[in-house]
Amino acid sequence: MTDAIPPSLEGAARLTHLGAIRAHGADAASFLHSQLTADFIQLDAAQARLAGYCSAKGRLLASFIAWKAQADELLLACSADVLPATLKRLSMFVLRSKCKLSDASGELALYGLAGDAATRWLGGAAPSQPWQQRSSGPAHVVRLPDAQGLARYLWAAPLDEPAPALPSLSLASWLWLDVHSGVPLIVGATAEQFVPQMVNLELVGGVNFQKGCYPGQEVVARSQYRGTLKRRSFLFDSDAPAQPGQEVFASDDPAQPAGMVVNAASLVGHGHAALVELKLAALDGPTLHLGAPDGPRLQRGTLPYAVPADAG
Repeated sequence: MTDAIPPSLEGAARLTHLGAIRAHGADAASFLHSQLTADFIQLDAAQARLAGYCSAKGRLLASFIAWKAQADELLLACSADVLPATLKRLSMFVLRSKCKLSDASGELALYGLAGDAATRWLGGAAPSQPWQQRSSGPAHVVRLPDAQGLARYLWAAPLDEPAPALPSLSLASWLWLDVHSGVPLIVGATAEQFVPQMVNLELVGGVNFQKGCYPGQEVVARSQYRGTLKRRSFLFDSDAPAQPGQEVFASDDPAQPAGMVVNAASLVGHGHAALVELKLAALDGPTLHLGAPDGPRLQRGTLPYAVPADAG
């Protein structure tokens, strides 16, 4: 389970499951502002953004960690398996904007850094608060929300830069921390499944309700202000490995799914964990099960932030 922090959770992990999109040009920030859920007009070199890209129906197609690499250039890290479709779709709307979009995955090394050793290694380049960013030579460092009591950073640098001089951290360990942070990552299996609030995106800084329009904005705003949201995401321990997109069932209503796995991870010696989008009413039910009404049982854990609509 998750009572103690294993040593394997500190170090640097190469984030091979992520890719990056580059937006370059005088209108790069304003273009992204018009398309994504976050405010990019006010973004400066000391900040980063968590953002979602929605369909016209308000369903998330992708999620991003974004930062300003140069005055007219932004980089957006996302799940590698949604990147091609997302890049193609975004490119359709550039039109006359002075913005060029491209796949920068082959030019960047993305690492996840975790723990006190990472903070010491970064030194003055370590941002102190989530969604701050600083430069460290040619590298950019974004502070992510803590998980399991550990500081976490996204470190992005050109491929020819030396890797961070830290103990090697397995990707499985990093994914474990990601799940426990409660920050959702939209992947291929979950694209177009969730309105942002269903995965708590606004609770972790990924939605700005004061900015202008973007695709799906009316649906997202209606969910926020009209009390129509009946689903949220919660942390669970599982008796078996889970997969994003896997359905979850409540024992008192086995005829239909009660929710869906958003992200999941397994760590040797510490079991299986999942961030699960769920009907709020299902929290009051007897038991929840993975994959089928009689599937592996889910036991609720604790997110590092409050869920206001929690009916449990």
